[in-house]
This record gives sequence, structure tokens and C-alpha cells, in this order.
Amino acid sequence: MKDVSSETDERILIAEAKRDRRRFAELYELHFERVYAFIGRRVGDRAAVQDLTADVFRKALEGLDRFEWRGAPFAAWLYRIASNAIANHRERAARETTGSDFDAEKGSSPAVLDSIENRTALYRFVRELPEDQRRVIQMRFAEEKGIREIAEAMGRTEGAVKQLQYRAIQSLREHMGERNG
Repeated sequence: MKDVSSETDERILIAEAKRDRRRFAELYELHFERVYAFIGRRVGDRAAVQDLTADVFRKALEGLDRFEWRGAPFAAWLYRIASNAIANHRERAARETTGSDFDAEKGSSPAVLDSIENRTALYRFVRELPEDQRRVIQMRFAEEKGIREIAEAMGRTEGAVKQLQYRAIQSLREHMGERNG
């Protein structure tokens, strides 16, 4: 495997992989550990980390022709794919509440049920946010990323990310306020 020591070398690897998909293995080897660690810090289940990492590289390979060099490293594109995969994984997990969970909740107090309903409403309102605002909220609170890390992943300034976060939170407050009177 080549040692990619510069942006130019990485660009060449990407161009080669676009022409010959077998060359994608070099990009995979180069970035696997970082993507695995990125997902592992955000998802506790080892099997899920392995599955999500595999999905990220599968999606990257499938979408390689759509990748455009914009000055950010290839890893940033992989992190964006990983962030979306993590968010989708969490949404699926939240929807897959088992019947036994519902049985346990039947005996719960009204305060607990209100809390569950509020969380459900909040998740729904987050899904309804404009895409950039939703990504900022997911990355900031679900993935516990810092403003700088989000800005780099989204290709935005830190100020723009803060503004997106502010607008999203304001919108969520309005929706939750209307819901709760």
C-alpha cells in the first residue's frame, strides 16, 4: 500500500480508484482505523460499529464517482457518511421499541409517560428541521461533537454552525412550547 503523505497523493489515489474500483482498497486501508474509531466513540455496540463501518465504506465505494475534491480531505467525506449512518442507526433503534418495553411502560406513572411522549415529539420535530439544522443538532447533541468538528465536517464556518444550531433550537422550543401549552 502507498503511504499517502500529501493532498496530491490522496487525490491521485481517488482518481485511480474512480477508474479502477480495485484501487479503492488502498483508500479503505488508509482510512479504516479512523472511521472505525470515529464510529466506535459514538456507538457502544461492537457489532453495530463493525456493521456501520462496513456500510460507510460500501456507500463510499458506491458513491465514489460523485465525490468531488473541494479542498477537504477524503476522510471528511467518510466522516459525513459515517455521521449519517450513525444518525440512521439511532433512529432505527429508537423506532424498534419492543412490545415488552411498552408493557413495562403501561404501569408507569403519568410523569414518565409524559416524558416518553415529549421525547418522541422532540425526535419527530428534529426530523422535520431543515437538513443543515438537523445535521447540526444530531452531530452536536447525539454525537457530542464540538462546533469546530461540525464546521469541518459540513464545510461551514464555526459562526454558521452556531447560527444553524441557534435557529434549530429556537424552532424546537417553539414546537415543544406549542405542544405543551
